[in-house]
Amino acid sequence: MTTTTPSSVRIPFAVIVLAMLPAVLDQTILATALPTIAADLGSVTDLSWVVTAYVIAAASTTPLWGKLGDRYGRKALLEIALAGFVAASALCGIADAIGYLIAVRALQGVAAGGLMTLAMASVGDLVAPRQRGRYQGYIAATFAVATVVGPLLGGLLVEHASWRLVFYVNLPVGLIALVGLHTRLPAAERAPSDRPLDILGAGVLVLATTSFMLGCILGGDRYAWDAAPIVALFGAAVVFTVALVLRERRAPDPILPLGLLRTRVVAIASAALFLGTAALFAVTVFIPLFLQTETGATPTEAGLLLIPAMLGITVSTTVSGRLIEKTGRYKIFPVAGLALMTVALVLLAALADDRSRTSTGIALAVFGLGFGMVTQVLVLAVQNSVERRDLGVATGTTGFFRALGGAVGAAVLGAVFAQRAGGGAQPDVVAGVEGVFIAAAPIAALALVAVLFLVELPLRGPAEHAGPSKAPETARAPESATR
Repeated sequence: MTTTTPSSVRIPFAVIVLAMLPAVLDQTILATALPTIAADLGSVTDLSWVVTAYVIAAASTTPLWGKLGDRYGRKALLEIALAGFVAASALCGIADAIGYLIAVRALQGVAAGGLMTLAMASVGDLVAPRQRGRYQGYIAATFAVATVVGPLLGGLLVEHASWRLVFYVNLPVGLIALVGLHTRLPAAERAPSDRPLDILGAGVLVLATTSFMLGCILGGDRYAWDAAPIVALFGAAVVFTVALVLRERRAPDPILPLGLLRTRVVAIASAALFLGTAALFAVTVFIPLFLQTETGATPTEAGLLLIPAMLGITVSTTVSGRLIEKTGRYKIFPVAGLALMTVALVLLAALADDRSRTSTGIALAVFGLGFGMVTQVLVLAVQNSVERRDLGVATGTTGFFRALGGAVGAAVLGAVFAQRAGGGAQPDVVAGVEGVFIAAAPIAALALVAVLFLVELPLRGPAEHAGPSKAPETARAPESATR
């Protein structure tokens, strides 16, 4: 790919963001429609699988999409993923039974895993690492807006029209983005491989991920943690993980390269993203519950009360991206961000008894300011540390560990909440939420400790990005980066 100027990047970048938008909106817009879907299709007990099938399918296929993009070209694969997401959305809209809806939601999740991974890797093709932070700030702002707008739009569609429009709304946006991708996104250079695709490794990875995430999701909810089905699921996850390691050590072109995971930047960033995403679930899952049960907020009001966090994310991601472009330094931002996240979680725990929307909003703003400096910057660090030919699989790897972190966070923090809140008809929500934040704070602190060991490599500029890339991690890191 030739060196690009800001004017030549603007439209392709906008098309990539538009392509991501349906997948970003999907989870938030669907949340408000689930009770209505259950009433219409008549199966409340199976409703959680509408979300579970999507999440597991997206997580387990993320590394595969990254590898396919590296081998066959990200533009073509991104178009396939978006077309699949749009088609699955249409199939979801015509669902007349909960089993059918769960099945097509799984297909939609597979496509969503490709959309997110390939879109982020395509930004890596389009923009040099030195300038990439600024564009990732725009992506974060889009995510923040979608997080707020999604529940509101979902509520309006369900209340004044039909829950089926929650899925149909993806069609016009997706089709416009598909045309844009085909006509305006340049195809990046790729390195063709004559080595066979690791299909067996991909299958074992899906089995290992599915077993593990099902154990996390069902444990403590439908089954006790020591129940036979949960023990069997985690046991299967261990067996499949061992099989995956053995397979990937021998595969000519592994789906999840173990050598990549052994590199310092990728290993540390993946661990920090795993832990940071686990801590994030304390806010995204339990703050709305706290606001509704303890401050009397309606579901819509609870969504709006998350705006301080979204604003914090937008501001910090945008500012950090600009500063990274100006200075070429990036390690300080995830360090500061995780420190702020830890402080915010401690504040939320301390303020739980106050039941104050104002104090909660202030703590959420601090949390947002911190989180906005973590995910995008760590993805940038990973993309900068690998050769261009491995950009997709490296991006997919970070997405994979973020998804696993979310599953573990939901499981661990859910168990903490249940233990602290107690059973019965009227659980002590304040005690439960306070316990969640007390547990989440050291998780964020552990992620902070991890990023302290991150090696800060020089960010490649446009000239280096345009030409053949060397493995940056073999270069000598700045002395300050090793401290």
